[in-house]
Amino acid sequence: MRWSPDPEGWPWCARDRYRGDMRTAPPRSVMLWSVVLSLLVLIASVAGLVDSTPYAQETENWRLQARGQDLGNLLAVAVLLAAAVRYRAGSGRAGRVWLGTLLYLIYAFIVYAMTVHLNYLFLVYIAVLGLSAWGVIFHVRDVRSRTTAYPEGRVRTVAAWVLIVTGVLFALLWLSEIVPALLTDSVPASLTEAGLVVNPIQVSDLSVVLPGFIICGIAALQGRDHGLFWLAPWLVFSVLMGASIVAAMVLLMVSGATGTLPAMVFVSLLVLASLVAVVE
Repeated sequence: MRWSPDPEGWPWCARDRYRGDMRTAPPRSVMLWSVVLSLLVLIASVAGLVDSTPYAQETENWRLQARGQDLGNLLAVAVLLAAAVRYRAGSGRAGRVWLGTLLYLIYAFIVYAMTVHLNYLFLVYIAVLGLSAWGVIFHVRDVRSRTTAYPEGRVRTVAAWVLIVTGVLFALLWLSEIVPALLTDSVPASLTEAGLVVNPIQVSDLSVVLPGFIICGIAALQGRDHGLFWLAPWLVFSVLMGASIVAAMVLLMVSGATGTLPAMVFVSLLVLASLVAVVE
């Protein structure tokens, strides 16, 4: 590629860095938000992993799933802080990674706040959920103003199709459990094992997350601005959420649960695909 004085002719990572330098730095609240959130998430997750009290009233299955989420949260903290530092340094791409991590925390802590029995971490769950949601609301405009279009060609196409395929496959997976239960007026075994009335993960996925994946992927293929902007955040969300699911499945396998290996391989492949798509 020939050098061009016009940033539009530069590679997308270079354009992000150039444009970040030409503007004022991202708001300092990005670092403050990230540090406070990270401390709260660490408190909740470490307590969930080392103390038996928070999940004392849960079934063994749901307790292990919660601890798998706790492990995934530790990865999210590392990503959140690293992305915040890079974003403050002027990387628009890092801003989208930061945004995707906030989406993951919103999703995860809705589950904690709504489905874990009331315990001494409840207000921490609420604080993380609130700060993550308001973090997206307050900062999305600034992140969007500092980012360039997702790169054209094979990279964009692959990333879009990863989101679409992930959304469709997970929707089919959840519906394959829900629809037969509705038709036979029965309760899925997964709900009985977890001790839940309904599965909050299925509710969030089918109502918001999976349609978001599919809509974003289609919009990106069509070159629409909203699809191109949300492509990277949703891919980051997919990586972090998938890593948490894999961690939970490993804990379930160690505890003696059967039938988790195929699902773990399936999710691991989707995580790998999302990671490759977001890194390219």
